Parts: sequence; structure tokens; C-alpha cells
Amino acid sequence: MFEIWETSEPARLISDAGSLKVALEKVDTMCRLRHDQAVAHIGEAREGYHFEIRNREGKALARLSYVPDTSRAYQSVVVEEMRGDDDEE
Repeated sequence: MFEIWETSEPARLISDAGSLKVALEKVDTMCRLRHDQAVAHIGEAREGYHFEIRNREGKALARLSYVPDTSRAYQSVVVEEMRGDDDEE
């Protein structure tokens, strides 16, 4: 079990996930949402957002800082190597 936290003040639990792959996808979804909000000028302007994926004991396993770049379309923050979708045979 993993927990996804947005650690920008105030810190808040966003969701949980049964696998690291799902946790990474949920963080990517949150970054896409923050990008879309920045493009639409929804909410307060921020310098960036901070996320953590934590294990069930609350230890941070991964941290990500994200600053929306509204000059271009959203690009995933999760690289293919992190997804573990290798099609190697």
C-alpha cells in the first residue's frame, strides 16, 4: 500500500494506491490537473507543487516538485523507465 501526499502547505493526503505503478500514475494525474488549472488561471498562482509517495509506515519513497509550464502542452512527469512498461523479451 502506498499513499500519495501533496506536501505543499498545508500537506494533505490525496489518495492511496496498491502498487508503485498506480501511485506514479496518480501523481502524474495530479500534475496534469495542476497544469490545466494554471493554463485556465484557476486557483491561486503558485511557484510549484510538491508531492510524495509514502509507504504504509509513512516513509517517503519518492518526492517530486512540479512547476507548470503553461507555454506548452502538458508532458508527463513519469518517464517510461519509472512505469516499468518495458517490452523487452
